[in-house]
Amino acid sequence: MTTELITTTDRRDAREKQRERRRQAATPGSRSRLSRLARHVFLIATTALLLYPLLWMIVSSLRPNDEIFRLPGLWPLSFEVDNYIDGWNALSPSFGTYLFNSLVIVAGSIIGNLISCAMAAYAFARLNFTFKRTAFAIMLVTIMLPVHIVIVPQYIMFSQLGLVNTFWPLILPKALATDAFFIFLMVQFIRGIPKELDEAARIDGAGHARIFLQILLPMMTPALATTAIFTFVWVWNDFFGALIYLSNPDLFTVPLALRQFMSAQGASNFGGMFAMSVVSLVPVFLAFLFGQRFLIRGIATTGIK
Repeated sequence: MTTELITTTDRRDAREKQRERRRQAATPGSRSRLSRLARHVFLIATTALLLYPLLWMIVSSLRPNDEIFRLPGLWPLSFEVDNYIDGWNALSPSFGTYLFNSLVIVAGSIIGNLISCAMAAYAFARLNFTFKRTAFAIMLVTIMLPVHIVIVPQYIMFSQLGLVNTFWPLILPKALATDAFFIFLMVQFIRGIPKELDEAARIDGAGHARIFLQILLPMMTPALATTAIFTFVWVWNDFFGALIYLSNPDLFTVPLALRQFMSAQGASNFGGMFAMSVVSLVPVFLAFLFGQRFLIRGIATTGIK
């Protein structure tokens, strides 16, 4: 009897301990689930708040002009697809000309930045020359200079060269490695590549040009992709530079074209402006979509095999 009583007591204690372990194991899990739920709710609410202006612009591009600011909400009473047709043909020339002008400037800027900044970064990261640190420090200081400080001497210089009212003032500086941010980005990336690769190539008889083109440049895909994406977005959205150098309507870029929909006399075509704003966002969206894919693939395939 005593043995059976002890056995029963031990079993009861074991069951209670097991239940206690289950309660302790279940409590953190429930807390973890509640924490994940709260984070997801917060992220969804934040995303909705950030996307609201974009959604409002898309919905406004489908509304008549008299309903854009009069009706609240994100659902139009009537869909006005004509805003896209009217906005495309509202200006002279058509909006396609402005898209083409922006694409030409963006393409030239990307090519110029990739070539010039990569070469300058290689010089700072791998070459030894007099006043190297001083030149690198001066280059970094230019990051802190506002564009308004240099815009006047640049305009005077391009005016004396007869390049005002052309695309060259917007493209040529990119080919001269004037974007210190991208140079610094590539310098830091090149410094992370082992110098043993350079030394091995130099033993095989490779010079600086071959080392740069055949060894370092293929491994710089992530930095090059980042430079291309940011250059595309910054140049595509550049309003100030185009406003300063371009006065011929046939050479206007997308930001200047969107400004023409606004009228100081109160006859602004908001529906057409919002419709063309949506159209102008498509290239930026595609740039991020495809550029991010190349960036991820570049990071995944970069390394020493």
